[in-house]
Amino acid sequence: MEEILEIRDGCKTPSQLLKSKAFAQYLEIYKREFIKELKKREDKDLKEEVLHKIHYIENIDPKVFVSILEGETPFSGDELRDYKDSVQFLDGAFHHYRTKSYTRLVRLHNEIIDNSLNAEEIKDKVSAKADKLSDLILETRRILLVKVGLGAGVRRTQGLECHPNVAVGEVSGHFVKLPSEYSNLNQVPVTTAADMRTGVYYTTHANKRAFPFFALDHNPIKNDLFNPDEYVAIPFEIGAWNILCYIHKTRGYIEIEPGLLNLFPFSKVENITTKQPDGIFVLGCPNSDMKDLGYYHDEENDILVGLIPGLDECQYFGYGKKPMLTLHNVLCILKGDLPLHCGATRYVVRFDEKTGDPYIFDSLIKADDMGRAILEKNGSDEEVPYFYGTETGAFACLDGFSEYAKMQMEGREIGYNKHSGTNARQIVPVTEYSEISTGSELDILLYLNNYDIIPKGESCMKADMKPDDALEHFRSGARVAAGSTQTHRGEVEISYWANPFPLLKDKEWKVLPEHTDICEKFEKIEKRFFDNFKKRVKSGKMKIGVAHSMLMAGVYKESTDDVLTKGGFTERDLVEHHGPERAAHDMIDLIKQTAIEKRKRLGGNTKEVDVTIATIGDSRTGKSEMAEKMEGVLSMSLI
Repeated sequence: MEEILEIRDGCKTPSQLLKSKAFAQYLEIYKREFIKELKKREDKDLKEEVLHKIHYIENIDPKVFVSILEGETPFSGDELRDYKDSVQFLDGAFHHYRTKSYTRLVRLHNEIIDNSLNAEEIKDKVSAKADKLSDLILETRRILLVKVGLGAGVRRTQGLECHPNVAVGEVSGHFVKLPSEYSNLNQVPVTTAADMRTGVYYTTHANKRAFPFFALDHNPIKNDLFNPDEYVAIPFEIGAWNILCYIHKTRGYIEIEPGLLNLFPFSKVENITTKQPDGIFVLGCPNSDMKDLGYYHDEENDILVGLIPGLDECQYFGYGKKPMLTLHNVLCILKGDLPLHCGATRYVVRFDEKTGDPYIFDSLIKADDMGRAILEKNGSDEEVPYFYGTETGAFACLDGFSEYAKMQMEGREIGYNKHSGTNARQIVPVTEYSEISTGSELDILLYLNNYDIIPKGESCMKADMKPDDALEHFRSGARVAAGSTQTHRGEVEISYWANPFPLLKDKEWKVLPEHTDICEKFEKIEKRFFDNFKKRVKSGKMKIGVAHSMLMAGVYKESTDDVLTKGGFTERDLVEHHGPERAAHDMIDLIKQTAIEKRKRLGGNTKEVDVTIATIGDSRTGKSEMAEKMEGVLSMSLI
């Protein structure tokens, strides 16, 4: 296992830093990686030089840097030469630490359990510890460079920062309520607060998901083989449920940690210490293989468990995000709620005091990729569909974003596979916890079609469909693929309900044998909700239908030149930009018209109304691209 660096020391001075266990550990990590690279060149022309360099590196000891720090200057002669060589080597380690290593700074704070410290105080202490460590590393480097005469000229410290990849607060895993069958998992300290370095781009072995996360007929978690020293544990609140995620410290998997931290909100400590988590997810298990990839309902212990094996081909962020959303959705179905693979936004619409005309004052994201609808009684016997989200961040594919949109993300993002050519991704925060955790009345439900071209002059929003007609679109889940999954770019992919994770039916709508029980429950939920939707559509309280983003229409094989011309497109390559822009303008018109109707139902004097829209669709159906076009008009900030 390629090592990561976990720092638990509390150093305050350069001398303490150079004498710390963490410094000695990191120096050894860097030496081993340096020597490993050198040994790849042993059969080259410079074999003799390589062997001498390896011998030199093997003999570097942390004590030499303490001697330089505490020694009296000026150094001279051989001593100065040797010290300068050592500091130059250490400077290489410094830049490796900043750019290639994976570092976790850990602060244990069991005080949060007895409420002697609250969550905000813990976060402040974690952030302060990360800041102090960064400053101390920079100060130590500067002193060592000056001591050996390498600090002359322009000082290049400004702009550098040495924060660890993540600085975390942890509590003992023994506080977590887990069944006895998972006793070894209880020995992993649990992260309850984090401060992570953003603007970092990681490279993982895989760049797309190739394997489905299906139900298993056995529990994949092997408690007796689980080594708690090899994992970090993070409790995430995903929708109404708490999922305890265990990530193996293997390089390739541990890099998924900051992305998940940027995507999902933390569970409150009391949600895992006073009651049992709803689910367990193990990412990167070295004792498993493909037959263990999937989820299992441990009915005896009333807990849902999932696992991704520690294989190179599973080292991709999607294998962290999608399985946990699958656990959310299975729990959702078991409870009787409707999981929706969608983007959802709550628009605040106000009315001009003089003219009464509507205008969109604000837009608040409720879901970037997944949410759920529940039926609640709204002060009467009438059941109203309310929408809740799951993620505060977005796993955004950068292929279709403008430079302006990418600039808006800068400084807040965790990136993956930036130089892969296609499917480069960023996780960036897009909304607040309060928004996804608060239910909003669902006013409009649309399926997002990304390939049919709408003739010029027609609205891209077909929101006045009969629910039964719209249901056929939801069930077929047809989209033209962008190539980020196993379907080839430009081909139609059929995915029942846009694959709500887990996939319930195949492309011919035949129930997958692994999911017979859960699919039967889903169909009952579908009927209950659509019976409700029919009543609401009939009474004018809800709209349902299809939105046409046209994002992939340019590469769709059925898009002839004649069809493109009727749609008002002159260049095939520009359809993916101009299509979502047209759709965005039509969406704005739909929101305003819906707001007028809703205000009228509420009495006509309301100063503002909320309009919540959920658009069902998988990756690259146009959710993000349409949102970007709308954001250009509706943004509350100027970049």
